[in-house]
Amino acid sequence: MKVIHTVELKPGSYEEMLPDFSPDFPYIASYVELEKHLGRQSPWHWHKEVELFYMKEGALEYNTPQGKTVFPQGSAGFVNSNVLHMSKVRQGEKTSVSMIHIFDPLLVSGQTGSRIDQRYVRPLITAPGIEILGMYPDRPEHAEFLEILRESFELQEDGYAYEIRLRSLLSELWCRLLAMAEPLCHEDAQGSRSSEKMKKMMMMAFIHEHCADKITVAEIAAAAYISERECFRTFQDCLKMTPVEYMTDYRLQKACHMLAEGNDSITRICQSCGLGSSSYFGKGFRSTSDTVPWSTDGNGGIVIYTDRNMIVS
Repeated sequence: MKVIHTVELKPGSYEEMLPDFSPDFPYIASYVELEKHLGRQSPWHWHKEVELFYMKEGALEYNTPQGKTVFPQGSAGFVNSNVLHMSKVRQGEKTSVSMIHIFDPLLVSGQTGSRIDQRYVRPLITAPGIEILGMYPDRPEHAEFLEILRESFELQEDGYAYEIRLRSLLSELWCRLLAMAEPLCHEDAQGSRSSEKMKKMMMMAFIHEHCADKITVAEIAAAAYISERECFRTFQDCLKMTPVEYMTDYRLQKACHMLAEGNDSITRICQSCGLGSSSYFGKGFRSTSDTVPWSTDGNGGIVIYTDRNMIVS
């Protein structure tokens, strides 16, 4: 199981890179110590694969366009295909450790269009109202699911018939997920999730590509061929923030990651991220960051602490 301390995104997109993903067995397992991530959180991202996780220690918050879901120690969650999400350490918690299965649903269905795919996989991954599901230790009906999930993480990769055993457990978990989600699979969501996602991704990609430039809301909206009013509504519905707030947050996150890499000066980084001067970066960072461990250096600068080093700006 690979230990993860950062989420890597594809250039110009919020799609997560999964470099260890193999087409002959489309699955990876991750051990995530979220408190060691920059800002004690993961950035907004998505992937076409589904995500199934178990909270080993602490607690975290998962955010999706539908809202916030809290997962305490001992609970589990399912994140659907193509769902934009981010997670952060629950306020007041020192640690947040989770174990994650990320896999292509074809691992369960065998192939696209098969009977299993049509009857048991597609109804769940295409349900517009299902973004994230939670399973909790204080719910008796979730007890067996949680036990099987814990068992699935105990399998050894070098053990006999590992892949067959893992697929068997994931298939059993899928059956139980489908049973729990079945009532939601038939609910109509407002609007088309695929259409909303397309507009959202087009605007995000535009912001990412032009973050070093001066961008107006009109230009962001034009990237998705919608009005400014629709642009504001889409960002508010999906991310609970305005386009400008999202753009500022993206620029600051990008600047923080570039600072952590330590390859450029603070002035150069601010210019490449569209933040102008280092003093503007400092003001923006102070006003928006409530999760990154930081302090001042006594001269008006900012000291940012990461799991790897201390950065002074």
